[in-house]
Amino acid sequence: MKKAICSTKAPGAIGPYSQAIEAGGMVFVSGQLPIDAATGVMPEGMENQARQSLENIKHILEEAGLTMADIVKTTVFLADMSLFADMNKVYATYFQGACPARSAVAVKALPKDALVEIECIAVR
Repeated sequence: MKKAICSTKAPGAIGPYSQAIEAGGMVFVSGQLPIDAATGVMPEGMENQARQSLENIKHILEEAGLTMADIVKTTVFLADMSLFADMNKVYATYFQGACPARSAVAVKALPKDALVEIECIAVR
């Protein structure tokens, strides 16, 4: 059985998908663009965008009763691989101890011309 997870502190889905789905003790968080749910604005610059994407993930996980420490896998989508170091600097501040497994890939383009989008899987 699956359950949709939705936080008003993260931007709503911009298509036919859920912010997150919980199934079998795992929470699958959809890719989070760096949009501030309160303002609808995307911040400027890679570091600010990475921070906003991670904050959106944090809010969704909180809605599910989880924390960033429960993440086991992330996938980071970058508009350009030259942005990796700036993203990584911010990303590192969100995890302590055993960091999640991670993939990072450069893509041709992201929705709304974002520089980054991050998705994750967390477990109870």
